[in-house]
Amino acid sequence: MSEVSQLLTTIKRQLKLQGKTYRDVAAVLDLSEASVKRLLTSDTLGVDRLVQVSNMLGFTLAELAQEAAVTESRLRTLTDAQERELVSDTKLMVVAVCALNHWTMADILAVYRLTEAECLQKLLHLDRLHLIALMPGNRIRLNVARDFDWLPDGPIRLFFRTQGLDDFLDSRFEQSDEALSFAHGMLTESALARMQAELRQLRARFAELHEESLASPLPKRRGSGLLLALREWEPAGFTALRR
Repeated sequence: MSEVSQLLTTIKRQLKLQGKTYRDVAAVLDLSEASVKRLLTSDTLGVDRLVQVSNMLGFTLAELAQEAAVTESRLRTLTDAQERELVSDTKLMVVAVCALNHWTMADILAVYRLTEAECLQKLLHLDRLHLIALMPGNRIRLNVARDFDWLPDGPIRLFFRTQGLDDFLDSRFEQSDEALSFAHGMLTESALARMQAELRQLRARFAELHEESLASPLPKRRGSGLLLALREWEPAGFTALRR
């Protein structure tokens, strides 16, 4: 992929993330929407216009180029040691989760009891962990891939199992935006494999909807948890009766 193509791909991704359209770009460039669409699907967007679009998205051209360059090298996991750093500091964990959900520093300070100095310190810590890059003006750029995940048996998952799971399930799940279902059956190996594939697809769809929702202001977005679990299992009381 050429450098210009990388920039155009990054521009289109940022437009989607920020809830902006080709019409918004057209207004900035003083062009028709059709002209903008042609420019953003070819390699003919000149430097001056690249600067204008970059600025509209809150980047300098150099920052946009850096954003494009690191896209392929984004983190997909942290190390065990990095995860341990997060779980050892509640404030760091809060800021990390907020950053991963595309909150701004102003959003974090408005919701949580952190001083500006504390929040900045935690963001700089996340920058050192390479989870984010802290940009001029304290803007937060994520350094994680779309399929980023916590280590399968790492400190974050352990934290959730020991401290978060009971709290998450402590609900009657009766509200219109809540759901709790449980099913039990006997499946073949191939059926289990298909079920696993569908669960992966559901998780991917959840991630897509999360990304689509980023275009809405923070007050319209609600932190939502989705728990997916599948394993061979029977109640312990049943197992005790086995021959």
